[in-house]
Amino acid sequence: MKKFILGTAMALVMSTAAHAETVGVSMAKFDDNFLTVLRNGMTDYAKTLSGVTLQVEDAQNDVSKQQSQIQNFIASKVDAIIVNPVDTDATTAMSKLAADAGIPLVYVNRQPVNVDTLPDKQAFVASNEQESGTLETKEICRILGGKGKAVVIMGELSNQAARMRTQDVHDVVKTDECKGLEIVEEQTANWDRTQGADLMTNWLSSGIEFDAVISNNDEMAIGAIQALKAAGKDMTKVVVGGVDATQDALAAMQAGDLDVTVFQDAAGQGKGSLDAALKLAKGEKIDKKVYIPFQLVTPENVKDFVTKN
Repeated sequence: MKKFILGTAMALVMSTAAHAETVGVSMAKFDDNFLTVLRNGMTDYAKTLSGVTLQVEDAQNDVSKQQSQIQNFIASKVDAIIVNPVDTDATTAMSKLAADAGIPLVYVNRQPVNVDTLPDKQAFVASNEQESGTLETKEICRILGGKGKAVVIMGELSNQAARMRTQDVHDVVKTDECKGLEIVEEQTANWDRTQGADLMTNWLSSGIEFDAVISNNDEMAIGAIQALKAAGKDMTKVVVGGVDATQDALAAMQAGDLDVTVFQDAAGQGKGSLDAALKLAKGEKIDKKVYIPFQLVTPENVKDFVTKN
């Protein structure tokens, strides 16, 4: 009887181990409001799944460190890898590392440069950036009545999302409805609130006149708002837009400082990327691109989004 019980216990342990899965996660950086929500969405979801363990690493915005993390995940034989890329132009080499090792890889949030040629057992989970900057700029255009001067604050230029959101702005300005908008300045603030504030301070000091601030993300938009208020500007006369609908951004909107943002489901992307990684680890087929829709947020519907990110 004791042998039977022992044998049954061992079989149970082996069965559990067989179904246990370890996923290595490399985030571009922990010190980012939006990416923190994404990471927490992933880790919170993992806690609800039996036998799933995450190894989450901070690449600290260093592409070499991120590549080393991927190599370490491979060496430790994880079942799948999730990457939020530091530099979206560096993903071809990362894909090759994972493909050569036969380990599934999922990119999350930031579109890899090789998104259309991803190897087998690799995928991309995010929102379609053609929607984000387009929704933001169209709403700013509507508020301004189709004419006025705008400054554009860009994210990190090594990041596909920054390039695409900025292109969205230019595409909207070319339309008949918005061709009265003139972009008078366009510079990067690297997704950062402090850099956004510094850039706006420089523009104000230079005497640049504008009616709207079109920012690639909320953090830079909030920095711009801080600089505008510090300079004594009347916020009712400047339209400010961002992307992400972070809690800080929604608070700024409720305070009457931010006019437009676009909800990007950070927690949903985190959950979706883990689902994709686990399915690939089990040998299941999934779409190469999994998109979670953006949603426009304005003062009229802001309350609907306060608890979402």
